[in-house]
Amino acid sequence: MPIHKVLIVDDSKTELLFLSDLLQKNGMQVRTAENADEAFKRLAEDKPDLILMDVVMPGQNGFQLTRSISRDPKFADVPIIMCTSKNQETDRVWGLRQGARGYITKPVDPAELKAKINALN
Repeated sequence: MPIHKVLIVDDSKTELLFLSDLLQKNGMQVRTAENADEAFKRLAEDKPDLILMDVVMPGQNGFQLTRSISRDPKFADVPIIMCTSKNQETDRVWGLRQGARGYITKPVDPAELKAKINALN
């Protein structure tokens, strides 16, 4: 399934702008959310083809949110790539165990992100 619509969940405005710009230049439609509540609101409004998920956020963290989304029958088919500053192998393994299909550490390398997205197609 080609990826056209992406939801970025991150509490950093800088990161949201950087990732949005990057994806839009690759022809994708981008929506953003700064926390779990906003993310669920965006999901209900328009189901994305991909979610980029930060881990460290106020309230529900990205691991918890990934688990909630990947276990919801309405959204279980939406791939999630974690984009986070948490760079330990245990974090990566835990993220994938929560349902993420990919894991990238910040600062995000545009070529690596593009390769991960292309691998999902």
